[in-house]
Amino acid sequence: MRAKRIVTVFGSSRPKEGDADYEEARELGKLLAKRGFAVCSGGFGGVMEGVSRGAKEAGGKTYGVTAEFFKRKANAWVDTEVRMETWDERLFELVRLADGFAVCKGGTGTLVELAVVWEMLNKSVIAGKPVVVVGDFWQPILDRVREVEQGPRPRTEDRVWGEANGNLVYSAANPARAADYLAEKLKAGK
Repeated sequence: MRAKRIVTVFGSSRPKEGDADYEEARELGKLLAKRGFAVCSGGFGGVMEGVSRGAKEAGGKTYGVTAEFFKRKANAWVDTEVRMETWDERLFELVRLADGFAVCKGGTGTLVELAVVWEMLNKSVIAGKPVVVVGDFWQPILDRVREVEQGPRPRTEDRVWGEANGNLVYSAANPARAADYLAEKLKAGK
């Protein structure tokens, strides 16, 4: 059994060190590690590297779930690489390992990851695993889905969207709020 709770972080593979998205992920990784979480990611570059690096710099433990499909090795900041054969096996292992999720800015791959986690929570396939989106990048998508499910609502800085099974997606303005939210939710679930 694992000693620490694990937060899986999803995000783009494109940002490089020094880019705002990379540095935001690095800060998120540090904050999660300081709150006692192990950090899991897809294990490659960009946000995945940034969050792993931040966690390691703060003394945390990191996991990278990679796939043969991509023909790459895990980034240098990953302590434990979990190698899967296919893309879909990788996605479901990232979900399985997690006690909670943080979703950073990303492309279609990150969109799929967010959608899968959200739907698995909505259908109670995985229960009690908090998910937070960091920043406002995903706002238009979350707003559109929420409108279909619940109708329009007033906007606030931090928001929670719920479907049939309660509040499922929390939107945090920055990495500190995201880490605080996950710490609060996962502490309550111990």
